[in-house]
Amino acid sequence: MTQPNDDVILRVDRLNVDFTFGKMNLKAARDVSFDLRLGRTTCLVGESGSGKSVTARAIMNIVEPAVISSGAVTLFDLKEGEVLELASLDPDGAEIRAVRGARIAMIFQEPMSSLSPVHTIGAQIIEAIMLHQDVDKHEARKRAIEALRDVHIHDPERAVDRYPFEYSGGMRQRAMIAMALACEPDVLIADEPTTALDVTTQAGILKLIRELQVSHGMAVMFITHDMGVVAEIADDVVVMLRGDVVEHGAVEQIFHEPKHSYSRALIGASLGLNNAEARPAPPTEGTPLISARDLSLFFPGQRKLLGKPDPGVQTLKDVSFDLWPGEILGVVGESGSGKTTLGRVLMGKYQPEAGEALYRTGSGDVRDLADRNSFRDKQVYREIRMIFQDPYSSLNPRMTVEQIIAEPLWVNNIAKGAAMRDRVAELLEIVGLSPAMMERYPHAFSGGQRQRIGIARAIALEPRIIIADEATSALDGSIRAQVLDLLLKLRDELGMAILFIAHDIGVVRYFCDRVVVMHKGQIVETGTAHQICDAPREDYTKALLSAVPSPDPRNRKIMPPLSVAE
Repeated sequence: MTQPNDDVILRVDRLNVDFTFGKMNLKAARDVSFDLRLGRTTCLVGESGSGKSVTARAIMNIVEPAVISSGAVTLFDLKEGEVLELASLDPDGAEIRAVRGARIAMIFQEPMSSLSPVHTIGAQIIEAIMLHQDVDKHEARKRAIEALRDVHIHDPERAVDRYPFEYSGGMRQRAMIAMALACEPDVLIADEPTTALDVTTQAGILKLIRELQVSHGMAVMFITHDMGVVAEIADDVVVMLRGDVVEHGAVEQIFHEPKHSYSRALIGASLGLNNAEARPAPPTEGTPLISARDLSLFFPGQRKLLGKPDPGVQTLKDVSFDLWPGEILGVVGESGSGKTTLGRVLMGKYQPEAGEALYRTGSGDVRDLADRNSFRDKQVYREIRMIFQDPYSSLNPRMTVEQIIAEPLWVNNIAKGAAMRDRVAELLEIVGLSPAMMERYPHAFSGGQRQRIGIARAIALEPRIIIADEATSALDGSIRAQVLDLLLKLRDELGMAILFIAHDIGVVRYFCDRVVVMHKGQIVETGTAHQICDAPREDYTKALLSAVPSPDPRNRKIMPPLSVAE
């Protein structure tokens, strides 16, 4: 292949990536072709399992256990006129290892699992610098500090010696960006880098990547399922479906004149969340299912032999709310606002210092969920279930899907043998998965599919209340809408209430009846979903809403982070 005459830095040409399972052959990427250009952002979009991440890994030549069966991934050196064919290189060879991190860098979806927990952030950035550049450790440390400063980490001279667990989610993602850009690559691949972040942190990360792209002049390949993010940052869009590129074009063409029905469906799902009409709220008369009053929880700091003692943090302060039968109550706020902690208090994981959360069981008894002993009552355990945020760590990797979903049925003596298998098959069909998948293990599923398995497990006992902690954050737009509609259907059929913890304002507007807004452990505003989203009263709520990406590339509003919590 000859070198192009324009700003193309990387070309993917008819790339095919195959997985082999016994006698089965799965085409994870089929004849995928597109260019990455310096100074431009190309977004890969599509539902879970469409081949986005496989394509990104094929560019880096790290697809094992899959194989690149055919096609080319060509990296150009526009200064020297050299051409390097990456797909044909030995995946473990020195030539491709010299490219990874130096000329092509990657930011992964979950920074906590991508960073070593036993090494400081600085040590990991220093290692990357010394691996690709001829500098000593002292110079590498200076560059690591500068890299942290470039991504707006406060006090980088001290932050360089901290461990990942001492960083917030947004700071860990910034540290990953600093590590990726420490060697000034030509291409940055970002694989769902903002999925788990709240809207204000996401806005800051998106703006940061754009700023660094301009200053470094690099090409960015951004993988996401959030069409609002695509509308905000993309120059070009590649739409993938089941391993195929079904449409490829400029962002305005994709959003305003999409040619393929799947592209129209993705955009329609995104617009549907933002343009949802208000639904009649369930009645709030009689007795609420949960009545929480003045819940307060303080996490003490760690004792230190040297230096100032850690003062600890007040994670909940005088939190009061009611959850009514059949109601979907949204809980929104930034990372660290206390949303997840509140959910864990109600599930009995944390016991608050003050306050109560009275729950009326199906038999009419009252239990205080603020007392951990409440969950020793099997009736409470059956009636209140949780869907967890992280679909990767919430499923046992040594259990099959059948065992994972059947476990609550088995523990509660509800079904055994063929009846239990039939119930698992029914639950899989309810959440949109094939019963034939029940013999597989979690590693064989995408993130979105794993979250559906978690939902199937949560509804197995037909609970009265589901606490959903970011239950749709790992799902792409079309699947997310399907799962939300599924939960709405289950709410109507089973009469269950849902406490929905989320950072996606569009999802909250579409899905919730009422919303409580949390900030630094306190509830700052409560109202109907449409009142909160359309006419917020508090400045903090207005700041959250202003950071929500617009699903229209003609109406971009990327801005600096609106929170200084980090």
